[in-house]
Amino acid sequence: MSFKPTSFWATALVTPFFATPLIAAAAEATLSLPNEATVGVEVVEELTFSSDQTRLSDILLHPTQAAGASHSLPEYCVIVGNAQLVDERVRVTTQEATCIETHDADSDIFTGEFSASAYAEDGQYGIACEGASCTLSPGQAFLLTLDQAVEIEELDNPSAELNEQRRQADGEGVANPVPREEAVPD
Repeated sequence: MSFKPTSFWATALVTPFFATPLIAAAAEATLSLPNEATVGVEVVEELTFSSDQTRLSDILLHPTQAAGASHSLPEYCVIVGNAQLVDERVRVTTQEATCIETHDADSDIFTGEFSASAYAEDGQYGIACEGASCTLSPGQAFLLTLDQAVEIEELDNPSAELNEQRRQADGEGVANPVPREEAVPD
């Protein structure tokens, strides 16, 4: 048996190229939006501002259809932000988002930084407000414009891993929810 260094080195150099697609296929998904992308959102619950209450922290927003939006978020998404009443306009800024993207029985979970500012459908910074008190209500759509690109990596989903184990079970063990044909289990 003779040692052939050229075939060894060729195998060593070529093997990573064949392994790369396997690694890429196993890579996690990413929620990506470019800088200055716009998405339609609305408040989750009613927010009321007055001369005594001009700033609200940790408000919750979720995606909705809005005229002029360039991109959309997954249907199941919550965005956390702050709102402040300034010169009869409500300025909304955001810090983070948690989104769940579903496809059939599987889902991807994304949580990360989401820096954006609110613009009304007329393109003006902040949402117009008139009168002594100002209210933002669910169903009142406005646009969030991203201050920077968003790249949020998928989180581990223990539920998805458990469901995959259950789908792969072959009829034996606790992981399989299919009942046995026997009248009395062991």
